[in-house]
Amino acid sequence: MSEPQPRQQLPSVTVAASTNRAGTISVRATDQGMPIEIKFERSEYRYGARALASEILRLTRRSAIVAKARRRELLAETGMPAEILDKLGLPTRQAAVDELDRMDDADTGPTSWMRPV
Repeated sequence: MSEPQPRQQLPSVTVAASTNRAGTISVRATDQGMPIEIKFERSEYRYGARALASEILRLTRRSAIVAKARRRELLAETGMPAEILDKLGLPTRQAAVDELDRMDDADTGPTSWMRPV
């Protein structure tokens, strides 16, 4: 006889990290959007406190989106129905990717001076 497998214990919080393009600022945040670790290089001070705070908030939002998608996957693996996951506001992986792309597009603006014909 085989022994029953112990049930995998879910963490109470899921965490993800995001880094700016230059790699000079990184933020780890929970799926509730709480930053738990912020690192930045001293050179970021030259842009001022407002720019630094804005970038930290942006990276916190990105981390929270990724953490929520991971949380959804963990809960789905335990058998939680998709309807419940939707009601919890946990995005699918594709929805998270779409939201991150939308955020990136809003941050970067147009990438070409050419316009569609």
